[in-house]
Amino acid sequence: MKKQQTRGFQRGDRVAEQVRRDLADLIRTELKDPRVGMISLTAVELTPDYAHAKVYFTTLNSEHLPEIEQGLKRSAGFLRRELGRRIHIHTLPELHFIYDSSLEYGASMTALIQQANAISDQTPED
Repeated sequence: MKKQQTRGFQRGDRVAEQVRRDLADLIRTELKDPRVGMISLTAVELTPDYAHAKVYFTTLNSEHLPEIEQGLKRSAGFLRRELGRRIHIHTLPELHFIYDSSLEYGASMTALIQQANAISDQTPED
């Protein structure tokens, strides 16, 4: 019988969160690529063997998304090396940056709800 883990976060979740925090700090303080600019890391997903990490990011400057993605892809090796100096785990993950559009989607849904509410407030009641 497999022992069920009830302690909240598993080790992989804690490592993923540490990777997210350290990468955010590295991008903010060490990365000199002007294409990247201001981004926020929303999540990191690690494979079970820690060989790969999907790093989800968002930006307020989405019209320059291709340049931002190119800058992050170009900087992945540098960021991985610097991450290795901060985190000591048996396998340092290869970084894959993925744009997280969920915030934009949420904002557009909120705008639609507000429009619907505004229309319903304008209709006269019988």
